[in-house]
Amino acid sequence: MKRVDVAYVLLVNEEEKVLMVENESGVWTLPGGEVEKGETLKVAAKREVLEETGLDVEVGDLVSVNEVFMRDIDAHALFFTFSGRVLSEEIVITRKEEILAVEWKSKEEANSLMPYFEEGVELLLRSSAPYSLQA
Repeated sequence: MKRVDVAYVLLVNEEEKVLMVENESGVWTLPGGEVEKGETLKVAAKREVLEETGLDVEVGDLVSVNEVFMRDIDAHALFFTFSGRVLSEEIVITRKEEILAVEWKSKEEANSLMPYFEEGVELLLRSSAPYSLQA
């Protein structure tokens, strides 16, 4: 079984809206993606947000870890979600073949689009765990 690590960033604007991306299969998620070999979780999260949205972000603390066995592709996946802060303003979809839309959604919309966060976005916004890279 293949191990897959995925890093996401939870970004909330001053209007309390959550940044979400719609991928090519029509599924809405937080911006993020698979960690590449030799890449740290935070570096991967920052890179994926930039690639999917065109936004430069500061990646903060770890707010969630989700685990799933994806039997259809024979993979064991760990999803690491970090808090974050937007450093640039203009959204630019550079991967048009992968990303259909990038939108700020209300917390209620985000919760309905991401049922795998059982306690909702509000709990993630209150959660924080320090993350460090042991070199």
